[in-house]
Amino acid sequence: MFKILIAEDDTELRDLFRHVLIKNGFAVTGVSNGKEALDALDESYHDLIISDIMMPVMDGYELVRSLRESGNNIPVLTITAKDAFDDMRLGFLSGMDDYMIKPVNVNEMVLRVGSLLRRAQMMNERRLTIGSTVMECDSLTVSSGGENMILPQKEFMLLYKMASFPGKIFTRQQLMDEIWGYDSVTDTHTVDVHIGRLRDRFKENSDFRIVTMRGVGYKVEKA
Repeated sequence: MFKILIAEDDTELRDLFRHVLIKNGFAVTGVSNGKEALDALDESYHDLIISDIMMPVMDGYELVRSLRESGNNIPVLTITAKDAFDDMRLGFLSGMDDYMIKPVNVNEMVLRVGSLLRRAQMMNERRLTIGSTVMECDSLTVSSGGENMILPQKEFMLLYKMASFPGKIFTRQQLMDEIWGYDSVTDTHTVDVHIGRLRDRFKENSDFRIVTMRGVGYKVEKA
C-alpha cells in the first residue's frame, strides 16, 4: 500500500484529501506545515507528498527545496490557491513535480497521484517507456522502431531524467547538479551542448520532443 503525506494547514481540506485517498486505497498521514512534514519523513517512509504552499513555520517552497537539497526525490504534488504563472514557475523550479490550483477536483487529484507514483516506480525500475521508445538505464540504451542506440552516459542520464517527468521544467542548474554533481566546476553551457546532441539523435522520434523554455530551462513533452 502506497503511503501519502499531506502537508496542509487547512484542517477541513486536509481531512477531505485524507478521506478521498484512503477511500482509493492509500495510507495517509496529515500534517499542518513543512516542518512537520520533514519530521514525519524522518519517522517513517512515504511514497509521495501532497503539499500546500502557504503554510506557517515552513511553506511549501521551503519544504521542497529542503528535500531536493538533501537528495530526497520523493514526488511532490502541490495544491495551492496561488494561481499566477510566476507562482507555478517558482514551484517547479524549487523541485515540485506537479501543480494543481484550488479548488481542486479530488478525482483528478487521485489520478495525478497515481501518475506520479507510476513515474517514481519506473525510475526505481531503471526502465522507462514513452510510446514505442524504451530507455534502459543499465545498458544506457534507447530502443525505438526496432533500432537500439547506446548513448554516452551523461546524454542518457539527461534524457532519462527529463523523460521520467514529461512536462516538468528543469533549469540548467538543476540538470547540472543532478547529472554532473553539485561540486562540478563545469559550465552550465555544457547542458545546452548535450541537449543539442540529443535533439540531433532523436529528431525523427515521434514519441517525444525536447522543448526549450526560454529563460528557464528544458522539458520533455510526449508527442
